[in-house]
Amino acid sequence: MSGFEASWLELREPVDHAARNAPIARRAQEHFADRAALTVVDLGCGTGSNLRAFAPSLPRLQHWQLIDGDNALLHEARRSLARWADNARDTDDELHLIKGEHQIRVSFEAVDLTACDLHFSDTSPDLVTAAALFDLVSAAWLERLVSASAQRRTALYAVLNYDGVARWRPDAALDERVVAAFNRHQNGDKGFGPALGPATSDAFAGLLSKYGYRSWQGESPWTLGANDRPLIAALTTGFAQAAAEIEPDMADEFAAWARERADAANVVIGHQDIFAVI
Repeated sequence: MSGFEASWLELREPVDHAARNAPIARRAQEHFADRAALTVVDLGCGTGSNLRAFAPSLPRLQHWQLIDGDNALLHEARRSLARWADNARDTDDELHLIKGEHQIRVSFEAVDLTACDLHFSDTSPDLVTAAALFDLVSAAWLERLVSASAQRRTALYAVLNYDGVARWRPDAALDERVVAAFNRHQNGDKGFGPALGPATSDAFAGLLSKYGYRSWQGESPWTLGANDRPLIAALTTGFAQAAAEIEPDMADEFAAWARERADAANVVIGHQDIFAVI
């Protein structure tokens, strides 16, 4: 399961990286600081953005298992990671990267996340991470992940979970209605069953507590301005299209709203980051 175009992921990557909650990222980095090596599973990896953002903060020797249901995105991940690295050696099964002082072995797995073995017995990761994924999954799927991770005492780090906050400035009459419809759309089935959507962070924190984790949570909003016009335009169109699926009688009005709001001076999209250990 992925459902995202590589062009959209490329457009949002710089903003995703800038939005990450620095204290939460630092806590995750410090937790592994004494390790010589680290094994990471990245769920819904897309084109490898999560690795590019976080790997430079981790121990020198790393193995990342990138998992996504979209073969085209995994192919692009292999290409874009090779470009990102200082040196890359590609084999049939893996990509071996040098980035600064880091040696990163990357393996790729094309699998439907709804049917994935969430124990990751073949990998035995120290950390399971995901970016902009958990707001798309169901409560039942997320509990399966937390339960399986707790059994192996695996750390969890989920970034950029949408929290329902979306603001365009200056205000316009239809803003609240579009956002309300979009948030309802976020609770629809994205392949895992009814999605958690804006309730993700609260649900995740509750599950972590239930299974014995200690967790830390912080805001990671997108704050978009004049330098982010292409992203604002794409984002606004996406909000309007999703809202129209909930209120089809308003499709024309929402489309007009999107055309007008594509030039908004400022847009804030709320997210939450969570790091947890057991």
